Order: sequence, then structure tokens, then C-alpha cells
Amino acid sequence: MKPHAAEVSIRLKARLAGAVYFLVFLAGGAAVFANGGLFKLTDAAGTATNILLHEQRFWLGFTFNLVVIASYLVTALFYDLFKPVSRHLSLHAALFSVVGCAVQAAALVFYAAPSVVLSGSKYLSSFSADQSQTLAMLGLTLYVQAYNIGLAFFGFYCLLIGYLIFRSAFLPRILGVLMMFGGLSWLSFLSPPLASYLRPYNIGPGVLGEGSLTLWLMLAGVNAQKWSERANAR
Repeated sequence: MKPHAAEVSIRLKARLAGAVYFLVFLAGGAAVFANGGLFKLTDAAGTATNILLHEQRFWLGFTFNLVVIASYLVTALFYDLFKPVSRHLSLHAALFSVVGCAVQAAALVFYAAPSVVLSGSKYLSSFSADQSQTLAMLGLTLYVQAYNIGLAFFGFYCLLIGYLIFRSAFLPRILGVLMMFGGLSWLSFLSPPLASYLRPYNIGPGVLGEGSLTLWLMLAGVNAQKWSERANAR
């Protein structure tokens, strides 16, 4: 029996979401590589020197982070995917994801600040070298704090998506468990001292959960027949 158009559509959407989700990991890894060794949050002078000497790498990091945020917006497609399980929770998951992306996009303003402060523009000539370096470090510190707030929003998104996966029947339950576990790890960023204490152990579960879902969607998609049964039952 031929699959219904809705089943074909949701299968394609799931695989497309997985492929774009994969860009998050690729661009994120590229951003880490580009920024590797540039920032030393306990050494304002050293960080300023690194940014000025490696400005191209600095802006590559900015670009890759922007790609990460733009790619992560694909998670809004999960609203249609999980709507048959719970329209209400699926909508909230999408909203948490979008807000997290917006927060991290705004955080990139602070990321760019050091380059502006250290540029040597005439209107900044009244600042001494030490003051400019301190302002640059302040920008990076605010960037980290704002970025971590975005991760906390992604924690709520992962918890909800994990729960929806667990109840869905058209994706393996283990993916739901891993996503919920990852969501709890991202929620540690609600408390900067706690996140700092747990780092880097609070990053692994999030990467594992979202990475597992990404690979499954790319390689296997969803059980379209069971998805259709859930959709028709509502």
C-alpha cells in the first residue's frame, strides 16, 4: 500500500530537520576551533593581544556562531512533528527554542564589542590601553553570560522534546530519555556558579542527547505510519 502524502511529507521534514540540525554541530565545532586559545577570561591584556593578532579567526568565530543559531531555528519544525502527541507542549518547546536562539543572537553583540573597543578609533582615544582591554574583557564576559542564558532556554526545549519523544511511539524512547537528560544538563546554566562548577561535565549530556536525535532523524527519520496514526487519532 502506498504511503499517504502526509506520511511522505513528515518523513521528509524529519530528515530535513536532522540534516540542518547537523549543521549546528559542524558550525559549533568550527567556532570552537576558530576561537581556540584566543580568549583568556582571566587575562585581559593577553586576550586583547590575541584578538588584534588573529582578527580573522575572531570574526570567523562570530560567523560560525551565527550559523549555529540560524541552524538551530530548525527545531521550530518540530512543532509539526510532535503536534500529534501534544499541540500545547510542542508549541512551548518551539517557543523555548526560538527564544534561546534570540538570546544567543543578541549575545553576539557583546562578542563583537572587543573588536570595536580595541580598534583604536578616534572616539575611543580617551581610553588608556588598560581601560580598553578591560572594556573588551567586559564585553566577552557579558557574551558568555548571555550565551549561557540561551543554553538554559534550550534546556527547557530539550526536556519538552524528550518527553514528547518518549510518548510519541514514532521515535525510540531512548532518544527521549537522552534528550531529557541533556535538557537537565543545559538547565544547570540557570546558575552560573553551578554551571562553572560542573563544566565540562554539564555539556556532554546535552551534546549526546541532541546529537543522538540528530543522527536518528538524518539516517532513519520517523515511523511515518505510527505518526499518521497519532495524527488521525486526535
